[in-house]
Amino acid sequence: MIPTVSSAQDRGEQIFRGIGVSPGVVRGRIVVMDHNHGERPARRQLDSEQLPAELELLQNALAETRREISAIQSQVQSGMGASESAIFDAHLLVLEDSTLLEEVKRFVETEKVNVAYAFHEVAEKYAHALGSVEDEYLRERAADIRDVTSRVLGHLSGHRSQDLSHLTEPYILVGHDLTPSQTASLDRNLAQGFATDVGGKTSHTAIMAGSLRIPAVVGLKATSENVATGDYVLLDGFNGVLVINPTDQTLFEYGQLEKEQENLQDKLAEIRDAPAITLDGHEIMLSANVEQITDTVAVVECGAQGVGLFRTEYLFLDRKTLPNEEEQYTSYQRVAKAIAPEPVIFRTLDIGADKISHAIGETDEANPFLGWRAIRFCLARPDIFRTQLRALLRASAGGNVKLMYPMISGVDELDQANELLEECKAELRAEGAAFDEDLEVGIMIEIPSAVLTANALGAHAKFFSIGTNDLIQYTFAVDRLNEKVADLYDPTHPALLRLLQMTIDAGQRHGIWTGVCGEMAGDPNAVPLLIGLGVNELSVAPTMLPQIKYLIRRLKHTETQELALQALQCESSMDVLVQSRALVQRAAPGIFHTVL
Repeated sequence: MIPTVSSAQDRGEQIFRGIGVSPGVVRGRIVVMDHNHGERPARRQLDSEQLPAELELLQNALAETRREISAIQSQVQSGMGASESAIFDAHLLVLEDSTLLEEVKRFVETEKVNVAYAFHEVAEKYAHALGSVEDEYLRERAADIRDVTSRVLGHLSGHRSQDLSHLTEPYILVGHDLTPSQTASLDRNLAQGFATDVGGKTSHTAIMAGSLRIPAVVGLKATSENVATGDYVLLDGFNGVLVINPTDQTLFEYGQLEKEQENLQDKLAEIRDAPAITLDGHEIMLSANVEQITDTVAVVECGAQGVGLFRTEYLFLDRKTLPNEEEQYTSYQRVAKAIAPEPVIFRTLDIGADKISHAIGETDEANPFLGWRAIRFCLARPDIFRTQLRALLRASAGGNVKLMYPMISGVDELDQANELLEECKAELRAEGAAFDEDLEVGIMIEIPSAVLTANALGAHAKFFSIGTNDLIQYTFAVDRLNEKVADLYDPTHPALLRLLQMTIDAGQRHGIWTGVCGEMAGDPNAVPLLIGLGVNELSVAPTMLPQIKYLIRRLKHTETQELALQALQCESSMDVLVQSRALVQRAAPGIFHTVL
């Protein structure tokens, strides 16, 4: 039974909006989770003779947490597959992180405090550092650290996470946060869906929701504080909406939406292996963005034409030493083989020194977003860059590998990077090591200076891949994570469209193709604009790829060209958005899923 704590009937219909991360619509009674995740343990001063016993408590808690996570990982592997279970490898690594654990030990011994307080303070410092980075994927990894921290602290204090095993009826879970391990432990026969105050599209919790195939909404802010166990709700995982006490009209409209979605899913399955080609015969290369090796399964399953962006950063995070050439080569080769014969584009290291400071020494930058990161860091540390380039070259021997440099600002940086690449090629030739002599090397266009020098860069690169997330932020001087200015992050701003057109035109002059691997590529409103501007390739999240393919196959290239021409003349981004959205609604109304 699910107890009724409050009556939503007295409040009428209430709508809360967040981010839909797993599609579907469900309705039912909610269970609100206790919000104790992340609370700071009380600080207790200890005598010196108490410290050894306190540190022994930590070792026992780590061992218990390790057994707990390993059990969850085995459960996930048997129930969902190896890709999803690999998420918990990062959790187990946290428990083995000697840098973190040594810092906890020093904290306890120096400050003479209880180990629960020390572990929370040190782990939260690491989580906060990751949580403040610009890259959304890396930022979401902070949740993994906090998940493990919560379990360790639970074993230290005896306070465990809320037990849902007593529930016997279907429910929708609502809480401030839901960790990946909690998500994996949900009873799929009873948990209809979930909604959380925090989280993003790339969180492991979101990935788990997709694998469980239950609707989920995250980023609802303080919604969990405004609902109570027993409230009747409708959860819309398409639009990211939670409706408390839905009216009969709302329920009717959502019933119609569910029927439309059943039809759409059938249509998406039918075109899985079909090309992304418009009604008038214009083909777009449709690739997938990949975070790590295990994601290659999703690339094949979604019908992508290869990988348009493989982020290599995961190999460098949460470790005391940097990965050597052999480890990197093995990882990159596995990806290339899994995707073959389709191409895979590896992006060279795109993080700052602050994210791997435990492996290279401490760094201190006031503004790492505008500082020593990406290609700047790699060129300044050729020892690290050479190792990665050699590994990527060796992995290219199969013939389906391409690589690209991030955050290129001008020709000088590109020439320096290519010079190092040529030196690595010469070394490998001398060693008799195989690699692709015709390896295509491109660049990411993410900085306005790269757009303004795109004509010169095009003479030195084989392709352009536009990273719209950073290009928008650097163009409008806006931090999209800052709620006070997030509304200025505008993908349809006329200034951005002109920058895109300049880049595409420069590529065409040099006979090279231009792709987009930022979030715009997976936004149905932006896709007609990008195609009309002349983009040759779109690289999107595997979950979005079927819908984008469906849209492309229902558009006419001539219509998109007319749209782009009109958009370039517009003064208002809203005018651009309205026109593009109207075209999409005419061509493929089902992909919007809009009710409220």
